[in-house]
Formats: sequence, C-alpha cells, structure tokens
Amino acid sequence: MNYQQTLDYLYTQLPMFTRVGTSAFKADLTNTLALCELLDNPQHKFKSIHIGGTNGKGSTSHMLAAVLQTAGYKTGLYTSPHLRDFRERIRINGEMIPEQDVVDFVADYKTDFEKIQPSFFEMTVALAFDHFAKNKVDIAIIEVGLGGRLDSTNVITPLLSVITNIGWDHMNLLGDTLPLIAGEKAGIIKPNIPVIIGEYQPVVAPVFEQKAEQHKSPLSFASERWNVEAKEKTEKYLTIEATPITDSRKPTTESQQTTEYQLDLTGSYQLKNVKTVLTAAEALNKLGFSISNMQLRRALKNVQGITGLQGRWQTLSINPLTICDTGHNPEGIREVLKNIASVNYTRLHFVIGVVNDKDISKILQMLPQDATYYFCRPDIPRGLDAELLKTQAIEAGLHGKVYSSVEAALSAAQAAAKKGDLVFVGGSTFVVAEVV
Repeated sequence: MNYQQTLDYLYTQLPMFTRVGTSAFKADLTNTLALCELLDNPQHKFKSIHIGGTNGKGSTSHMLAAVLQTAGYKTGLYTSPHLRDFRERIRINGEMIPEQDVVDFVADYKTDFEKIQPSFFEMTVALAFDHFAKNKVDIAIIEVGLGGRLDSTNVITPLLSVITNIGWDHMNLLGDTLPLIAGEKAGIIKPNIPVIIGEYQPVVAPVFEQKAEQHKSPLSFASERWNVEAKEKTEKYLTIEATPITDSRKPTTESQQTTEYQLDLTGSYQLKNVKTVLTAAEALNKLGFSISNMQLRRALKNVQGITGLQGRWQTLSINPLTICDTGHNPEGIREVLKNIASVNYTRLHFVIGVVNDKDISKILQMLPQDATYYFCRPDIPRGLDAELLKTQAIEAGLHGKVYSSVEAALSAAQAAAKKGDLVFVGGSTFVVAEVV
C-alpha cells in the first residue's frame, strides 16, 4: 500500500475515537501492552514526560517540547488528535514522522493487528513509541489521549508527570463529578515520580494529594509556584511577566526576580499553561537537564514555528478578522469567550459545529446571544447534524442559519462581516481542522 492507502486502511479497519466515539475506547491496556511486547517494548528505551489534564495539555506539551528542543535535546512529541495530517501526532524536533515510516510500520505488523485488533489510537501510540526508540530521542513528550489511568499512553514510566487541570469532559467515560474525573487523570501518577498539577482547584486537589502521598511522588501545584501577568498583546505576541512565589521568610535571590517572556501562543489561557511549563522546566533542571532562562524565552516566543502547533487562538485572516480556537468543553469555551471579549469588534459572527456524543447544553448557555451564528457539521461521522445544533441553540437564545459544510459557513460569515467585525470559528477541534 502507498501512504494514502495505508491511512485509508487505518481509518476504516481500526476503531477511531475521533470518528466513531466511545465504541473505539478500550477500557484497559491489554492491546497496548501486546503491541509494545511485539515491538520489543520501545516505551522503555527513551526518557519521557507524561502530560494529561482536561484543557491545556496540547499547548503545554508543545511549549515544553519547544523548550527542550531549544535547549539542545532531541525531542519526541506525541499528541492527539491531528488537525490536517495524521503525521502531526508524531514528531521529532518538530519534524513529522516520514510517510514511508508509517507505510512500513503498517505493512510489517498488519497481520499482527488482525490478531490483536487494536484501536486506531492504540496502534498510533505503538507507532510513536517505536519511532522514538528507533531514532534514539533524548526525551519524548507524551500527551494523554483520554483520561489517564486506562489511556494507551499509560504504559510509560516517565521522568515527570504533569496534569494541567480538571474540567467537565468525557463524563460518560470518566465520571460525572470532578473528583471522579480527577481520579482517572491521576492514574498517570507513578511511584516516586515527581508530579506537577497545573492549576490548584480545591474540589480536586485532595485527589492528587492522596494519590501522590500513596505513591510517595513529590507533588507541586504550578499555580502556587508562579504569578504570571499579561502586560501587552499584539497581533503576534502576548507579553507576560512571571514572578516566582517565594517563602517570605527567605531572602529573595536574583533567580527569583520577575522575568518577561513573549508568547507566540496569544490566548489568555496560556497564562495558566506557562506556569506549568516554567514549573516543569525547574523540575527537569533538578533531574539533570540544562534549560536556561534564555532558552525558555526563545522557545516560548516561537512555539508554533518550532513544533507546528495550530488552532490555539490562531488568526486566519485580518480582513475580515477571523480567529479559530479548538476549545470545546465548558472550561475551554469560557477561555475562548475571555479572548473574544478582549478583541475590539463591532459584531461577532460565530461559525460553530460540534460532535454528537457530548452534552452541549452548558456550552450553548454560555455563548453570547447578540452574535450571529453559522451552524455547520464537522465532516466526521461523530459530527452533530447542523439542524439539530440549531434547534438546541435556539432553546439557548442563539440565532443563525444552517450551512452545508464548515467551509460554506465560514465563507458566509466572512462575506457578511463588515469592517470592524470579528469572525470566530470553533466549537470542536474537528471544525477548526477544516479551516487551518
């Protein structure tokens, strides 16, 4: 098979969560362990950092990969889902896995897949681990796919575990309370391995504290370690000041002074994520890595260029001003709305599409009623019919028209936008994937 035929095989033969939903989720690690055994356990052949959480884990993973790469380390990066190209999921020093490597991997193990019957995600995790091991990366950033405890990535023993935050997402799989969801995310905490929690949330902090104590894992909360303030925002950069939170009884040292950074990821939610990255960089230096403040500054200023990250408060055009963002659960949408509020615009044109297996009532209630909505369906089997979306939106006081595709909705929104208006595209990662 050539590359396209290989992808078609993967998409059609292996259950794919992003396309079909919960039926593709395997609630144990049996298949992943079988694949790893087949590949001579590549997950044990490279150092890693494991990153989970509800929101921000993709941005945090990319920022940390940029930092390590800038510091001179050969850095693997595994993330999901992809936006445009399957190979976005597996990168080394920003370079996507070669097409031929994907073709060869599937050709070599296709017969084994038919015996093991892995999901698309399980196969992709195995491919990533094999790629990182064969290329002898110094370290790999491994982003959790869904949850943590039973996620296919949870067969690694990392140097550092990171959990960004806990929010409402995938409740049908992870639990219907935040502590239950946190319990699943906390499943990546390993014995004696340091763990960083990005955001201190009183309702779930005890879950992490108990798990860390049980495993004798050193625990820190990044939000209690750093004060980060936005100073200036331009089209290209968000300028911030980061100040360590220190013990008032100890003298302040030069290393504890305020530092200015420019972020090329300009969404306001990156203020939270950068605290996690700075705390992780400190932890890595204690583990024997060498990451200087100059390297941190260079990396954070060019995360998109270094890693290829897209879809995080990304400007698609200036005239009319068109911005997209992958935020898709209540917490993510709340951050999106903060960013929209920071833009000086006359009227908001909101291109929106969602998937069909999530309760979107909370999200629709949050959205501004004075915007014009352009309802569409992302081009995946899980996409919610745009007419059904419109019906639910009307109940929440939102009004607009239905369009046959994301592309048609965006074209209509941009055509209707007058000077000074803002066009926003979002609601689902899969809507954003069609416009970047």
